[in-house]
Amino acid sequence: MHRSRRRSRTSRRSIRAAGAAVAAAIVAVGALAGCSSTGGKRAEEARENAASGKANVTTPRWKIAMVTHSGDGDTYWDIVQSGAKQAAAKDNIEFLYSHDKEAGKQAQLVQTAIDKKVDGLIVTLAKPDAMKSVVKKAVKAGIPVITINSGQEVSQDFGALTHIGQDEVLAGEAVGRELNKRGKKKAICLVHEQGNVGHEQRCDGIEKTFDGKVKNLYVDGTNMPGVQSSVEAKLQSDKKVDAVVTLGAPFAATAAQAKKNAGSKAEIDTFDLNDKVAAGLKDGTIGFSVDQQPYMQGYEAVDLLWLYRYNADMLGGGKPVLTGPQILTKKDAGKLEELTKRGTR
Repeated sequence: MHRSRRRSRTSRRSIRAAGAAVAAAIVAVGALAGCSSTGGKRAEEARENAASGKANVTTPRWKIAMVTHSGDGDTYWDIVQSGAKQAAAKDNIEFLYSHDKEAGKQAQLVQTAIDKKVDGLIVTLAKPDAMKSVVKKAVKAGIPVITINSGQEVSQDFGALTHIGQDEVLAGEAVGRELNKRGKKKAICLVHEQGNVGHEQRCDGIEKTFDGKVKNLYVDGTNMPGVQSSVEAKLQSDKKVDAVVTLGAPFAATAAQAKKNAGSKAEIDTFDLNDKVAAGLKDGTIGFSVDQQPYMQGYEAVDLLWLYRYNADMLGGGKPVLTGPQILTKKDAGKLEELTKRGTR
């Protein structure tokens, strides 16, 4: 009987201990659930902030200026700005954009940014000689500079932290190889901005790898009717031209119309991408496009300046950060149409 009572008391103690263990486990699970819920909530808030344009950081509201060589109405730079603005919203950045196709006026805009004591500067160096002194002046003033799109070969010499864009010669070489794959023999490289070193490098790259002949055709990119007339005249006078390569997306549709008017069978190919080019890839009026991902250029430049100011981070190890080239063809058109319509490709 005595042993039975001891066993009974022991059993009750075991039951109580087990109950306590279960209770502790429930509390632990509840605590974990609370942590998971908090983490999930924070992650969801971050996603909502990014979508709504709210900052995801608590760093000071730094001011970053972007000054490009764009002319008026160039849709390419709308996409660059779209990326830059998205990164600026995420990083609590005040983003300032200005542009001028004339190098001297672009340099003046950079000086204006210096006078405003911006916390970071993003510039293009399409005509580097005119920009050299003012970019070095910004660096001397303690303003971190990143170059994008053009000027890769002089970016480091001017004191920039890095360059973000595509290597223009490599992009041209990719076009030359693609033309060879398509069996082309004679091409026109349509240069819409004389003096732009990046444009010359693209055409040089094509000539380097293209097994056929390539000739540069210089036009005034601000006069689209004039561009069309020049291409049309060239195609009418030389029936052996079987490829026209435009150096910007807005000129592809114009070249396609010139081809139609001239009764030419030349293929229209282009650098860069927009919604019309995506549609042209889909319906076959454009053979291929060389994309350098302008949205990424704008986004990464702003984001990298924020990282540099916040955490002294830098990409590239002293080398350019490449965003292209990427050859896009008809098989890519379906997805591209959706992305170009929202302004990110």
